[in-house]
Amino acid sequence: MVCEFSANCIPSSSSMTQTVSVGGAEQKEGSISCTTFNILAPIYKRLDQQEQNQCLRESDFRAFWMGRNRAILDWLLYESSSNIICLQEFWVGNEEIVRMYQERLGDAGYVSFKLARTNNRGDGLLTAIHKNYLSVLSYRELLFNDFGDRVAQLFHVQSVIPSLQNQKGNIPQEILIVNTHLLFPHDSSLSLVRLRQVYRILQFVESYQRENKLKSVPIILCGDWNGSKRGHVYKFIRSQGYVSSYDTAHNYTDSDADAHKYLLRKTSLAEGDAFAFLKGENHGDFITYSAFCEALRQVNLIGLPFGLSFQETKDLWAQADRNGDGIVDYEEFKQKIWNPTWSEEPEEHLETDIKNPKQGTDEKAFGFKVKNAVFFPREVEQGMWPENYSLSDHASLTVVLSPACLPCSRVQ
Repeated sequence: MVCEFSANCIPSSSSMTQTVSVGGAEQKEGSISCTTFNILAPIYKRLDQQEQNQCLRESDFRAFWMGRNRAILDWLLYESSSNIICLQEFWVGNEEIVRMYQERLGDAGYVSFKLARTNNRGDGLLTAIHKNYLSVLSYRELLFNDFGDRVAQLFHVQSVIPSLQNQKGNIPQEILIVNTHLLFPHDSSLSLVRLRQVYRILQFVESYQRENKLKSVPIILCGDWNGSKRGHVYKFIRSQGYVSSYDTAHNYTDSDADAHKYLLRKTSLAEGDAFAFLKGENHGDFITYSAFCEALRQVNLIGLPFGLSFQETKDLWAQADRNGDGIVDYEEFKQKIWNPTWSEEPEEHLETDIKNPKQGTDEKAFGFKVKNAVFFPREVEQGMWPENYSLSDHASLTVVLSPACLPCSRVQ
């Protein structure tokens, strides 16, 4: 799932303001644009389409990987030309590639930051921010040190151009940006690891907000989330008050009817449902705590180095068994744990204060209107993958966001 989530964001309204094209999306003057793109590291790109020789990789042929990455940079700089560029599967282990990206992005006015995955995986993240539009106040790195050696980047930026100044006065507006690439759900047991990764990212953001006393600051989550809209990662992020920028721009919902209207990767994606087994494992309409633990054990979600601990299992059960009677109805369990519209919030949750301020206040908050969002290649929006597309096995997403002064009751 190549996606951008935004907090402090509302749908756009029609505007007569002058616009320019950014990666196929219209960008209003004074708006900011962001492109997120998994560029497929050459160390992972197989050249044998028949898969008879799995060891034949693009990284073995300089002319191939150099030509493709030059084309990627050309597209990023001349076609997309976003203010913010978030790349995943960037080949950080190749000095020539790193130097080429840094030099070309630098010449175009960007300041770039790379972060390698742990355990010398070879690839990682690269985020570039155009210094004529945004200045970087702080940069933090998050190393998960988990099964997938995943990482995340957190940027605290402020506006440079006057049209992005805070509506209250001549104070530069501040924004938080995250770039990450989650673990691929090869089997259902990895869903828990992926949820932990997302949870740690949101904790990381909240801790930074608390540390720097940031209130009502817009947050943009970018990256390759490696899942579907039906998956638990998407539902969890939505439950925390974030909205999908692409879905907002195109008036899509979280319903199943809209779940497969676009194709984001050449090969199909499917995220395992770690809790689908709960209904089938019990002949009644409920599950007991002992049966719950046994089900988790059967799918290897507990007892492994990255599985649930005893206390985490108890905490998860407590979230579902709210009345403490020792049993949980399956439908109740789904709504308590996964329903993105449920209203009960965990204690000491900083985002609650940021995104859900007290009603009745006249205080204003800075946010974004989603002006447009487009995929490239454009055919993926119709669920098709063009045969002549060779930049990556993923589509890129470019989003245009327009600054807006919102009542605090509407910042979510």
